[in-house]
Formats: sequence, structure tokens, C-alpha cells
Amino acid sequence: MFRFVFRFLSLFCGGPPPESVVEVMDKHGDRILRVAYSYLHNMEDAEDILQDTLIKYMQSSPDFNGPEHEKAWLITVASNLSKNKIKYNKVREADELSEELVGREEQDLAFVWEAVKQLPVKYREVVHLFYQEGYSTGEIAKILDRKEATVRSDLLRARTQLKNILKEAYDFE
Repeated sequence: MFRFVFRFLSLFCGGPPPESVVEVMDKHGDRILRVAYSYLHNMEDAEDILQDTLIKYMQSSPDFNGPEHEKAWLITVASNLSKNKIKYNKVREADELSEELVGREEQDLAFVWEAVKQLPVKYREVVHLFYQEGYSTGEIAKILDRKEATVRSDLLRARTQLKNILKEAYDFE
């Protein structure tokens, strides 16, 4: 029944799992799986918890005072791992998108960028860097190796030309 766990543990160990792990699996595998499933209500996650519990068992090699102590330790580990998995799943859970959460429909401004393409290169580049890339006029001046006052003048002239282009093409005021 637990072939998937043995395959995984074989990969983890680089060979067959230790005999003690096989014994624990035979004695407590169903119990660990049931405990995990009772928390998670998902068989794939419960199987993951079973594997993780056995890995913890192999890593810590605990000394038990008897079979009841062993059983209690395995159940506690499986419970804690299941609780952690619930928290993990909760954090990654997404709400369904309701009508209230749908973003506003943004106006398509492609026609503006088509108008920008009609500008001379020196105006086009400052408009792009300022509006599209978000650079300040001082940063644009450094990038283009111009004076900041020149960049501001170019932006002003570009806006004036854009206004005229858009007024002609789209009858804007």
C-alpha cells in the first residue's frame, strides 16, 4: 500500500530505507496517514506528511521508552507537520475574484504614444524617459548628457507639439 513512500525514502536514503523505518512504516504507517488526513482532508497532502514524518524519524533517530512512546512521538510529529501544512496552505490561499475587486478599466492610450512617435527624436526621448520610464528631469539630463534646463524646455516643447498633433488628429482641446 505504501509503495510511494518506500520509493521516495529509497531516493532520499540513496538505497533501501533502514529496517527500522520499514518496521515503523508497517506498524504505524496507517495511523500516521489517518492522523494527517484528519487534519488536511487531502490524501496527497497526508501522504506528504507521512513521508515527512518518516524523514524526521530517520534524521533524529529518537530513543523511545517503549512502543507507546514511539507511537506518541510519531503522532505528535505528524500532527505538528499537518498543522504547519495547514498554515502554509492558508497563506497561499487566494480569494475568488469578486466583482468589487475587479480593477477599473484603464483607458487605452495607444493613440497618445502614436502621436509621440511623430515628435522629433530629441523630444520623443525625453517624453519616453519622463513618462514611460519615470525618470526625473535631473536624471534625464545625466542620461542624455544635457543640461536640466534643456530637458525641461524639451519637455515643454514636446507637450506643446503633442497637443497640436492630438488636436488635429483627434479633435482634442
